Amino acid sequence: MNDRRDSGSGTAEGTKSLARDLRRWARTILLLIATIWIVGLLNLVVLGGRWMSLGIVPRTEDGLLGILFSPFLHASIGHLLANSAGILVFGGLVILRSEVHFWVVTVVGGLASGFGTWLLGRPALHIGASGVIFAYFGYLICTGWFERRAGSILLSMLVLLIWGSTIFGVLPVEPSVSWEGHLFGLLGGATAAWLLARRRH
Repeated sequence: MNDRRDSGSGTAEGTKSLARDLRRWARTILLLIATIWIVGLLNLVVLGGRWMSLGIVPRTEDGLLGILFSPFLHASIGHLLANSAGILVFGGLVILRSEVHFWVVTVVGGLASGFGTWLLGRPALHIGASGVIFAYFGYLICTGWFERRAGSILLSMLVLLIWGSTIFGVLPVEPSVSWEGHLFGLLGGATAAWLLARRRH
């Protein structure tokens, strides 16, 4: 009797712990999206786009600020909506795997996207959180290869099967899209997957 009660208590506690984790992860994702929207609406509606100057302008001194600030700047409401959906889907999948991995991929991917664009991007204004989104995507499709674990491989295969066409975002097809930010974000996410897999092993 006692053994059965202990087992049931342990299961209930595990369920409560999982529920707490899910709520915390959801708050983290929603807080990130909310921050992007607050900054975006302030810039677009209140300031008339004045903060656009904080975007990345490759190989300029002022453009260095964009490495930190460009993920929070967006050109339109549509741009905000598209990137919010990307953070919700890809960022959500990463944080469900590991909260630590989520923050590592966010930082490594964001910096890789920013520095790469500043060093090698076209002479234009580069803004938006899509570099970070591509970092999440790069992590998700590479983690199976680097970790060589059944769950990780299955996740990578499912992401490629469902959202594989996202990879075409790294091609210089649309002049108004910062494909450079996408490319270096993707590489940053893959690098984070490799580093985290080495740490795990």
